[in-house]
Amino acid sequence: MLRINHDTAQLQRKLWAAIAELANAQPTPVMALAVSGMNDVLNSQGYTEAAWWNRIPHAAWGMMIAIAIVANVLLGAGAHHTRATLFVVVPLLVAVAFMLIADIDSPRGGVIRVRPQNLESLHTSLNGQ
Repeated sequence: MLRINHDTAQLQRKLWAAIAELANAQPTPVMALAVSGMNDVLNSQGYTEAAWWNRIPHAAWGMMIAIAIVANVLLGAGAHHTRATLFVVVPLLVAVAFMLIADIDSPRGGVIRVRPQNLESLHTSLNGQ
């Protein structure tokens, strides 16, 4: 992990050095836009790292599990007053809600996936492809 952080910081310094040299040599509105774009690219790395650090706390997971158990116990306790379809629907809804919450909490895995098209495009353009 330290190696990755070191390599990332080194690459960011190289990118800033390259853009700063050009921006100082040619201070135009277009160059200002390029500097702003580079800043956005480097910020996206920080946003991604923050998404990994700011996960759902264990206490919140415990609370959701408690809610699920209580909801199912209450459903079972009132079984003689409810329809049979609720025995499938309520646990299924709770399970789907948990699945979606867990999916949002895991940025690199899960059912919902968002491709980082801006970073892929930058990678392609930097490699000259």
